Amino acid sequence: MAFTKCPKCDAKTKVRKFALVIHIEPDQLFILNKQCRYCVGCDLIIVRRAEIESLMAMAFESRDPAIIGSEYVVVGTLPRKAWRDRDNKDMRPADTLDHALIFKDVWEFEVVGGGWGPSAC
Repeated sequence: MAFTKCPKCDAKTKVRKFALVIHIEPDQLFILNKQCRYCVGCDLIIVRRAEIESLMAMAFESRDPAIIGSEYVVVGTLPRKAWRDRDNKDMRPADTLDHALIFKDVWEFEVVGGGWGPSAC
């Protein structure tokens, strides 16, 4: 499902790059710099689950294959300056979370088939 329009306000979305902060069970923190759909008016970031999962699988394939397939949640974003500085300052995960902008809410959408089909009765 591609959101060219915002599901909240129906305005056109823009493409922006965000440093997504992802918590992977049981205790792994992962920062993913990714282009996402973004509604300026609603301050809503939209990203596809399949894209996140494939990028995480590629990242952990050689580092720690046991993590692939673990439960995860995107908890927020990291400001650009903090994202650039994290390598230079050897930030610990706790420091990263101190700089993170945590999401107020997380929405999940599922594709519902359209067209003709049997009635639900």
